[in-house]
Amino acid sequence: MSSEPQRLALFDLDHTLLPMDSDHAWGNFTISLGWTDPVTFSKRNDAFYDHYKQGTLNVHDYVRFATEATRLQGPQRAWEARDRFMRDIITPAIQPVALNLIAQHREQGHGVAIITATNEFVTRPIADALGVQHLIAVQLQQDALGWMTGEIEGVPSFREGKVLRMQQWLAQQGLERRAVHITFYSDSINDLPLLEQADHPVATNPDERLRALALERGWRILELFPT
Repeated sequence: MSSEPQRLALFDLDHTLLPMDSDHAWGNFTISLGWTDPVTFSKRNDAFYDHYKQGTLNVHDYVRFATEATRLQGPQRAWEARDRFMRDIITPAIQPVALNLIAQHREQGHGVAIITATNEFVTRPIADALGVQHLIAVQLQQDALGWMTGEIEGVPSFREGKVLRMQQWLAQQGLERRAVHITFYSDSINDLPLLEQADHPVATNPDERLRALALERGWRILELFPT
C-alpha cells in the first residue's frame, strides 16, 4: 500500500500573500530616500512592471536595474534602509487573512514555502515576517566581498524557472515530486507553468488573464484581498 503523499502549500508573494508588488514598492522607496532620480527611475520602474504584467519581462535586465541603486549604497546603508522599508511599508500591509491562510495549512500538517520572482534581498525579511522559513526567490550573484553584483545566480524563479527551482528545492528537502501533493497559490499569468504542475492550483487575487483561464479550467479562485 502506498503511503499518503506529503502535502505542501506553495505561495507566490506579490499580490498573493501581499496586496502589493514588493519589488516595485522597494524601487519607489529608494526614490523617497533620494537614491535615484524620481522621474527617470519611476518611468523605467513602471515600464518594467508593465512588462511583468504582460508576461514579457526580461528578468535579467530588470534585476540589474532594480538592484543598481541598492548596490551603489553598499551593504550597511542598504540593510538599514531595508529595515525601514519593512517597518514603514511592508509590515503595515501584511493582512491577517494572509497569515491565517498560512496558519491553516500548518494546522493541517502541510509544509509551507514561498516561491517568488522577486529577489532574495527584498523578500527574505518579508518571508520572515510572514513566519515562512522556506523561501525560493531570485538569488543574487555576489562579489568577492559578499555584496550583490546585479546579476542573477543560477536559474531565476520566474515563469518556467519556478518549476525548475521548485524541483531543485524538493530534491534538497529529500522529497520526490511524485510523493508530494502541491497546492500553489498565485495571482499572475506568469506563474502558469507552475500552476499547471501543481496538484491543486489556486488563482489568488488573479490578474485578468489568469482569472479567465482559471474559470475556463475550473480552478479554484480565491479573493484573499477583496476590493
